[in-house]
Amino acid sequence: MSTTPLHDWNLEPEAAIALQRRLAGRVEHADRLDPVRRIAGVDIGFEEDGAVTRAAVVVLAWPPATGGAFEVVEQAVHREPTRLPYIPGLLSFREVPGALAAFDKLSSRPELVMVDGQGIAHPRRLGVASHLGLWLDLPTIGVAKKRLVGRHGPVPEGRGDWTPLVDDGPRGEEVIGAVLRSRARVKPVFVSPGHRIGLETAVAWVVACLGKTKLPEPTRLADRLASRRDEKRR
Repeated sequence: MSTTPLHDWNLEPEAAIALQRRLAGRVEHADRLDPVRRIAGVDIGFEEDGAVTRAAVVVLAWPPATGGAFEVVEQAVHREPTRLPYIPGLLSFREVPGALAAFDKLSSRPELVMVDGQGIAHPRRLGVASHLGLWLDLPTIGVAKKRLVGRHGPVPEGRGDWTPLVDDGPRGEEVIGAVLRSRARVKPVFVSPGHRIGLETAVAWVVACLGKTKLPEPTRLADRLASRRDEKRR
């Protein structure tokens, strides 16, 4: 699954920030999805005390089987030397190159991608999910465990309930995501559109992919593969 290069990755932080601001204007905030038959989950882990990036992609068939079980169509892992140290707000420059290399190993192209990270819920509205979506030209959704930016009110306790995540923008307050109660009485997750998808559709897909845990199945399985959790239990 090859992609057309969008830009060079070898940038100093100041140039990377300027590039984020330019690319944010290319993010599509309305739904533009093909019929979904495959959903990919993406997560990035690190090995050897952070020296090696381990990018994982898991592709699931949609819809799930009767009973809610998801079929894994294929999965891919790519390992490479870590390109950058952790710099808040520039995580995509550390993680997306490895994710793209993992996507290159797939034989099928998903119609929707869920990323463990932020979409537009980012100081410059270009988190990992948005950046990856631009490179792949695919609809992407960010599903993060923690808030990076913005504020919100109380989150209702019921599974599937959510409250808007808002932040100040050039034209005043804007909604940049949803604080979603993915499991009753469990800390919420932060859902934000990445690219080619609107907020309500993004939330609906995340809820549709929930299993028994707080994370949707695509990113939960990608997290296990990226962290080598299944291997460590053997």
